[in-house]
Amino acid sequence: MTNELSFFLFLIERYADKKGKSTGEVLKEWDAKGITDKIYNGYFEYHQERLENAFADIDHLLRTGEHLVYG
Repeated sequence: MTNELSFFLFLIERYADKKGKSTGEVLKEWDAKGITDKIYNGYFEYHQERLENAFADIDHLLRTGEHLVYG
């Protein structure tokens, strides 16, 4: 298992727990919004931050389809 996949699984499990949903529900929501690949590919950014920052970016992706821009 790659580091990216391992972290993605960790991230989706934690995000689902925080939202009170199953990982399957979260994955369906992400797929429906077309953001699953963006989240998976966010490994290099997400694994260096606090989970709350990653969750904020994911919530923004769900609303807008774009990553948060800081600065």
